[in-house]
Amino acid sequence: MTGLFEGQSAIVLGASAEGGSGWAIAEAFAAQGARVAVGARRIEPLERLASKIGGVAVRCDAGQPADIAALFKTATERLGRPSIAVNAAAIPTYGLIADSASLDLQRALDVNYVGNVHFIRHATQAMSQDGSILLISSASAEQPLLPAFPYACSKAAMDCLVRYAAIEYGPRNIRVNSMLPGPIKTEMAARIYAKPGAEAARAKEIALGRVASPEDIAEAAVALVSARYVTGVNLAVSGGMHLTRPARADEIASFAKTDPAGGGSAS
Repeated sequence: MTGLFEGQSAIVLGASAEGGSGWAIAEAFAAQGARVAVGARRIEPLERLASKIGGVAVRCDAGQPADIAALFKTATERLGRPSIAVNAAAIPTYGLIADSASLDLQRALDVNYVGNVHFIRHATQAMSQDGSILLISSASAEQPLLPAFPYACSKAAMDCLVRYAAIEYGPRNIRVNSMLPGPIKTEMAARIYAKPGAEAARAKEIALGRVASPEDIAEAAVALVSARYVTGVNLAVSGGMHLTRPARADEIASFAKTDPAGGGSAS
């Protein structure tokens, strides 16, 4: 059976964390027949991923415009013009407004917002008259969760950027969308979910009753990228958490006291 992306070239930035969403997205695109270039700051895991999926690894700091330009140049030279570009890279900066003097707010903006401006610019320059760009946002951009304001606000700016880019590049049939995942049980988050009750407390506020796996996010990415009449959308991919609210830190701690076994479902 021919894959959805057979014969197409794709770029996935932010794919160096094995067991993470960017990694899973790259694998899913390759499984659908795409030639995939993967980018991130850490080159060793990228090379393992590229070897696994038969792709190309390019070192790229998502907050450096020159790196983003080089990523698209190298990917285009090696794999041909991309028709798909995904940016899953992010800096998870956390803190309170009261403590903002000591936070690296500019770095959060440089990677999570400004970096995506350059990502879209270079993606659309590399693409022809048809393509799909997907940016990975966060449920916290629409559902406030302390102390995530630096991260969430930079992601909200990115979601606004998506809507403007969809209008600007619509005449070229280039679609631009973002996904807003809720909690994801990645390998990097294993320490968080290892705490008694942590996963169950989060799952309690999710309509589907479980925390997402990276494969859940990758499946949604394939669907959204392949949807030819969808653009300018900030899509909640949170198992229905957007219908309720995220679990608060104090609730997670409280749940742990009442449910020492942890409860919840693992994905």
